[in-house]
Amino acid sequence: KRKMEHKAAEGSVSASGETGIVLYSYWRSSCSWRVRIALELKNLSYTYKAVHMLHNEQHGDDYIKLNPMHEVPTLVIDDTVVSQSVAIMEYLEETRPGQNPLLPVDPKLRAKVRQIVNNIASDIQPVQNLRVLNHVGEAGVDKAAWAKHWITFGFEGLEKVLAESAGVYCVGDRVTMADCCLVPQIFNANRFGVDMSKFPTISRVGAALDELSAFKAAHANAQPDAAP
Repeated sequence: KRKMEHKAAEGSVSASGETGIVLYSYWRSSCSWRVRIALELKNLSYTYKAVHMLHNEQHGDDYIKLNPMHEVPTLVIDDTVVSQSVAIMEYLEETRPGQNPLLPVDPKLRAKVRQIVNNIASDIQPVQNLRVLNHVGEAGVDKAAWAKHWITFGFEGLEKVLAESAGVYCVGDRVTMADCCLVPQIFNANRFGVDMSKFPTISRVGAALDELSAFKAAHANAQPDAAP
């Protein structure tokens, strides 16, 4: 498990010459997880600031000055603040395109990557995030059953997409933003008891990604605020 000051102290310089990058994250947040993978792939050192969502730290006065949406992740980088995981990944790609590109050169493949990113980040994950689960739970709905249903529904479509687009990874044989999104969603699927035997392509790609060092370093269980 890594230290709270991830890789290097705030203000230090990484091998790529970066300084002062700060990520506000929660270990099990799939949105934060996507960004951690992207930062690892880009070889960017950063300071890890834990925001404990079960303790409602995302609603604290100081934090909502950074992120008025009461969400993680939030990235402080290049004297600016960026929130929303997809926007952060796009920013990293646009400002550091030469460091392990996360988008293909071909426009059609780029569109496919972005499609898969949004299949997960816009369609599948939001209906099983913490505040939605809390809300449906307050209405008497079984939260785990709700999450399992919607992840299964989304994976039924995503499996068909990846069956056509995947090589070793989601789109061909290079790691992209789509892969950054897939692994945390598989974790959620397993957490809520989804039958992954129904999704062989998703499972195969996920297993290949799990072997990569960047994905190991970014894994929820490797974070300093992870539950024991």
